[in-house]
Amino acid sequence: MDRNVELILRSTRVVLPGGTGPAAVAVADGRIAAVLPHGEPAPPTAVVEDLGDDVLLPGLVDTHVHVNDPGRSEWEGFRSATRAAAAGGVTTLVDMPLNSLPPTTTVAGLRAKRAAARAGVHTDVGFWGGALPTNLADLRPLHDAGVFGFKSFLSPSGVEEFPHLSRSDLDAVARRAAALGALLIVHAEDPHHLEGAPQRGGARYADFLASRPRAAENEAVGALLAAARRHGTRVHVLHLSSADALPALAAARAEGLPVTVETCPHFLTLTAEEVPDGATEFKCCPPIREAANQDALWAALADGTVDCVVSDHSPCTADLKVPDFARAWGGISSLQLGLPAVWTAARRRGHTLHDVARWMAGAPAALAGLAAKGTIAPGKDADFAVLAPDETFTVDPAALHHRNPVTAYAGRTLRGVVRSTWLRGRKIADHGTPLTEPTGRLLERA
Repeated sequence: MDRNVELILRSTRVVLPGGTGPAAVAVADGRIAAVLPHGEPAPPTAVVEDLGDDVLLPGLVDTHVHVNDPGRSEWEGFRSATRAAAAGGVTTLVDMPLNSLPPTTTVAGLRAKRAAARAGVHTDVGFWGGALPTNLADLRPLHDAGVFGFKSFLSPSGVEEFPHLSRSDLDAVARRAAALGALLIVHAEDPHHLEGAPQRGGARYADFLASRPRAAENEAVGALLAAARRHGTRVHVLHLSSADALPALAAARAEGLPVTVETCPHFLTLTAEEVPDGATEFKCCPPIREAANQDALWAALADGTVDCVVSDHSPCTADLKVPDFARAWGGISSLQLGLPAVWTAARRRGHTLHDVARWMAGAPAALAGLAAKGTIAPGKDADFAVLAPDETFTVDPAALHHRNPVTAYAGRTLRGVVRSTWLRGRKIADHGTPLTEPTGRLLERA
């Protein structure tokens, strides 16, 4: 055993790339030095944490988080967002380029983001850049500055400083991204289908759902796949909601197109049938759809058509969640709750924590090119989440660490309690409480 080993984590259930079983994980200099038999004697200098039957998972990687800092930090800030992440077993997040002022669409905007984050992050944090109709010349400098890829909208984003791409704009951005070897991640809803849908407004969730039809997603996904086919661009479909788009995505993958897909905990655990009228904490775009649609999303996770499950944590101040679905801010606050929410539903459907770790740690790390993250294996960062998978708790918004106590999960009983979270071998949260001053790092694309 490496003489520099300073920490041993033992559990009867360690989620490893090859399966789950008893093991001891040795940590040296913030990295995993070795994965050993459960009873392997520890060196006298090592601290031993015996986790018993609690499950040792790789730290989660959440590649879809809106921190909103600087500029709208009253919605969310880096310190509060990363506290919530750490409490929920997330050790790495990648921040979206919009809802902050300035957006991350220029190198100056990226510098402003990094300056805000340097005030203190509890987890590691990376940054997406934004691709707009007007900033093609900024994409190479942003790429060179270390963003993990570029986000675009195919329909209005909700904030005027981040306009969406037309079809010709999409073609130009896809061509530029391909030339850079960059990943293009896309909010895929077609504006013409949205404009043609009934826009009634008001408190009825059924009216809001009708205003964001599946056809809008399906059409936009088709346009994105066509652009990828023309230019060879690596593309990623954000927050897939419409299961009707799955056959086209599966065919594109079979064809060999470089396309990946994510969905979100709220699409996998909440259904349109259960959303109360006026409960705009459930509003997001694309929307939470019907139970049958949810079943198809779970099947796509099982067969690999959908790769990742990430939060799309998009918070706001409570006053923006007015009880009118047309006027309320759209976004689900869930950064701290993703692991238990997904595990609660996955367990009922016969999935394992090995599956959950792949969807919420391994695949998002691979998407962003975070080679040191996402799995428990020698040489990786010693990032872990410790989960009591059979314990339950009831969600109390006041106990959450994100800035504004609004969440669609309020009052729900979830299974799986995050006991502790570790970043590079240091415990950063214990029983839902961040322990230390922020020690996270700002990451750049390798």
